[in-house]
Amino acid sequence: MNHDNAKEFCDQWLSAWTGGKAAVKRLLSFYDENAFYLDAMLPMGLTGHEDIKIYFEKLLSRYPDWSYRAVEIIPTEKGFVLKWELALPVGNDKITTMGLDIVEVSENLITRNEVYFDRTALMK
Repeated sequence: MNHDNAKEFCDQWLSAWTGGKAAVKRLLSFYDENAFYLDAMLPMGLTGHEDIKIYFEKLLSRYPDWSYRAVEIIPTEKGFVLKWELALPVGNDKITTMGLDIVEVSENLITRNEVYFDRTALMK
């Protein structure tokens, strides 16, 4: 994937992470039916829309107003590596943290998404 395609994909995909449970259908539309998803809460990962949907519904319901911003996009042979910043409103404050995704894409759908970040900031 070249940088321009990866940036365009990220701009649309990252915005789909905001909006609570109502955003899950749109977010899932970026993932292949048999995609693999892994993050700090799911070290063994999940495979397939059905399991990923259940997890995304819980996650986005808990954090409906968070937003992601691409900091750096590094194209790879199978997709891209994304360095991102997360902003999470908490009362009158905002928590920010950085993270990294390894994303594999086929036919413009995510087939593998590994998310790495320090979740300490989210536990405060």
